[in-house]
Amino acid sequence: MRADFLSCYGADFIETPNIDSLAQNGTLYRNAYSASPICVPARTALLTGMNAVRNGVTDNDHSIRGDYNDVGIRTWPQLLADEGYYTAAIGKMHFYPWDSRHGFQYRVIAEDKRWLHIRDDYYHYLHNRGLRKFHGSEHDGYVLNKGAIINRLSWEDTVDRFVGREAVNFIERHGSEGPFAMMVGFPGPHCPYDPAPDFPETFDPECMPASIPSVAGNAPGVLEYSINLNRGEWNGIDYTDFPETAKRKIRAHYAALVKAIDYEVGQIVQALHDQGLLDNTLIILSSDHADYLGDHDLIGKTSFYETCMRIPMIVQGPGIPSGHTVDGLVELRDVTTTILSATGVSTPAHMDSRPLPYVGLTDEPPRENIFGMLTIGWMNYDGRWKLCRYENGDATLFDLQADPTEQVNLVADPSNASVVSRLDKELSQEIMKSLRYVVHDRLAQAGNMSQDPGFGREGWKGPWPSLISAVEDHIR
Repeated sequence: MRADFLSCYGADFIETPNIDSLAQNGTLYRNAYSASPICVPARTALLTGMNAVRNGVTDNDHSIRGDYNDVGIRTWPQLLADEGYYTAAIGKMHFYPWDSRHGFQYRVIAEDKRWLHIRDDYYHYLHNRGLRKFHGSEHDGYVLNKGAIINRLSWEDTVDRFVGREAVNFIERHGSEGPFAMMVGFPGPHCPYDPAPDFPETFDPECMPASIPSVAGNAPGVLEYSINLNRGEWNGIDYTDFPETAKRKIRAHYAALVKAIDYEVGQIVQALHDQGLLDNTLIILSSDHADYLGDHDLIGKTSFYETCMRIPMIVQGPGIPSGHTVDGLVELRDVTTTILSATGVSTPAHMDSRPLPYVGLTDEPPRENIFGMLTIGWMNYDGRWKLCRYENGDATLFDLQADPTEQVNLVADPSNASVVSRLDKELSQEIMKSLRYVVHDRLAQAGNMSQDPGFGREGWKGPWPSLISAVEDHIR
């Protein structure tokens, strides 16, 4: 979900009253980012509180290692379950295997709209009604309209409606049994852009904001990668020719999907109110990544452009300032330690997330940098300057203060050489520090073993698996 498709973030072509209400009664972060803006890396960073290099998941082909507990990694639902919270995951989690729990005790699964063969709970819901999941290509006008279609299913049977209902069901059945922690993952507004035929609100493509133009030579490899990726069977659309009319139609359909999710957010908040739980519940709304929607002639995600990685971040709950906005840098991974801090759970040493600032959970200021980490490239953004380096050789430097739509690539401008050098140094240091944690399970010693008499005896064993804190001490 893009932040700028929410009225509380300034969108004037759409009204999202239920999400706006969270902002009015809580704190909104204007500069929130998904540092690894692809589904699985973003979600794994959230699950573990570790950046993508530390947890080893830098694209959708990766998964958290199966023995993560054995090497000292604990997920946030595991930590909360240890403290008596009933942990629930409802909707899209994008785990491998898809029915893994990763610490969640209660699961209702409705995976990505692109995973047609997963026999999840949503599959069974449809099957029991004589229905099934459809590929986008099974809809009229799918290729012609670049993925903007009308769903063959009614609104009541769409996946986001299913997820919203199941979240409400959990609150009604289990919300009053004791403390709980529920993560709700809506598959939308992900492509295909497929609002239901009977959804009560539609949008005029001509009223949608125009796309950000593509600038030849800025990041040609990123554009080529995106085009080739979307030609794959999972999508099957060629975006080489991407007219503005198609972009506006996509945006209109996307806006309808956002409205549908806003409705479900309202239903969840209402259920909390009806059960007498709202005043004692922390609610955090965010997203795993955004969507270009035609900006820079791109669709989906997988780079470090603003409209791919800039996400909403809204927090409402006990003690959270109302109607407050924060301009400092925060990222999705910071939700992890925010949850832990709010519930009084100590943050493990392996996590490099930090509590969201200015909501009474930390004295730390916002982040000074957002470090992006993906298989295809790395990024350093300091709130003004954004340096991106991609494996295909593309390099960009944008001054977001002067150029918020990222049109003028300054990376080769000699007058900015010192900025590039500084950002490069900071990025290299962060990557190198993170790489120490990737091999923590192979650490033989965390101190001066040469002076330890026990090391010289037969049968000595190293500090594994409790190594992450040892690495931390060694770095300090």
